[in-house]
Amino acid sequence: MIKMDALRQLYADLKFGNVKTYIQSGNVVFQSSDSDVENIEKIITKSINDKFGFEVPVIVLEFERLKQIASNNPFLSDLSKKPLYFHITFLSSCPDSENSKKLLETKFENEDYSIIDNVVYLYCPSGYSNSKLTNSFLENKLRVQATTRNWNTTNELILIAEKL
Repeated sequence: MIKMDALRQLYADLKFGNVKTYIQSGNVVFQSSDSDVENIEKIITKSINDKFGFEVPVIVLEFERLKQIASNNPFLSDLSKKPLYFHITFLSSCPDSENSKKLLETKFENEDYSIIDNVVYLYCPSGYSNSKLTNSFLENKLRVQATTRNWNTTNELILIAEKL
């Protein structure tokens, strides 16, 4: 686990601007003059490994992309689904269509999910901690790295970024 003040300092040392973290979750909102998301991911991954001695998956999203992901949530239009149970799994890349197809053939009682590009939208009314749709499960099935955030966290990150 990395303390958020140490993570903020790492980003500041990398010359990112307006660095903000959100709760003890690894979420960092920042500004960069570099528009190459993959390059930024590599720089951050290497720096975390160098400074803290372990590798963690880093997924960087531009602000407009994060807003688009949130607005594309297919569960928003289903009034029978409560946003409290929405989660978004961000994937490091678009999964292979065969892997996506195999996953979509798998159904879980009382849960729903949808894959759009490099995002898996989850509906887990029994709680994410009770879900079979964990990062490990999705990474195994889709063969890409994944990190999941609840709906409130995703929207809070958008609000933080809007203020920058």
